[in-house]
Amino acid sequence: MNGLVNLWITSVLACLLVAAPNLSAVGQPPYKRFTSEEYITQWKAVAVKKMKEHGIPASITLAQGLLESGNGNSQLAREANNHFGIKCTPDWKGGRSYHDDDKKDDCFRSYRDAAESFEDHSQFLMRKRYADLFTLKPTDYKGWAHGLKKAGYATDPSYPRKLIELIERYELHKLDEGVDVAYKPVGKDLPKPAPERRGRGGKVEGGTITISAGRKVELFEGRIKFVRAKQGDSFRKLANDLEMTHGMLARWNDMDKESALSEGQVIYIQPKRNKAKDATQHVAREGESLWGVSQQYGVKLAKLAQYNGLSENAQLSDGQRIMLRKPKR
Repeated sequence: MNGLVNLWITSVLACLLVAAPNLSAVGQPPYKRFTSEEYITQWKAVAVKKMKEHGIPASITLAQGLLESGNGNSQLAREANNHFGIKCTPDWKGGRSYHDDDKKDDCFRSYRDAAESFEDHSQFLMRKRYADLFTLKPTDYKGWAHGLKKAGYATDPSYPRKLIELIERYELHKLDEGVDVAYKPVGKDLPKPAPERRGRGGKVEGGTITISAGRKVELFEGRIKFVRAKQGDSFRKLANDLEMTHGMLARWNDMDKESALSEGQVIYIQPKRNKAKDATQHVAREGESLWGVSQQYGVKLAKLAQYNGLSENAQLSDGQRIMLRKPKR
């Protein structure tokens, strides 16, 4: 890193750290989802600090955080403070969190707070396999994006493109050059709520919000966000459009990440709940599955199986009653 860039970064860092978040109070309130802009605003100072300390472009750090953690909203980010999808390695001595990814119950690193995740991300990239990246200029975000894929950080062939698109969409490359980025408050000009309507997957209340790639986010029973699959959709395509990881999306819907999606199918983009909002039980029809009931009421499949003493892949008989809440003893 040359002296001029160092000077720029030092200047910007001094300004950013004044407004930096309290790193001991990491995370987010229950069910409150970060937007991309909010995520960047909260963590840009930390990303710049790590760039100064380790030479990794702040734009790359933030783009990876946005992509790997779904703007900090993923289950892994919320429960394990892991913002970069870093898995356990044989030498890892810290906390562990288990989630289905490339295989069932993959081991991911768990941190005391998200700031520790950012530091470990920097240390992770300083291993020998990523050494060639540090021959690049810190302003060469495109070289870094392609270099990460080449070094094996991700298996997704479109990983470099996704990082570059995020960096350019939110002008994160300015941080590499010592220039701050800021965004106007969002949410003031959202469309007014639409009339209540019935859709596949249950009652829908409230309006829709147009986001990237023309996707509409809707609210199930006013509390769980979901989108409707389009023709030709897959979890990978949805994840790309929504800036999430396809493994997380599949897991939130109790499906395999390679599952085919049908047009109009409800796909939850945050975890289902432990119980139905209003209903206490469901009377099954011939041919229904426990998974279908889980999707219809927005209740986690594992919870339904537990409440009813059934396997998660149970097929239901006509008239069978399914408890949608934990039975009272």
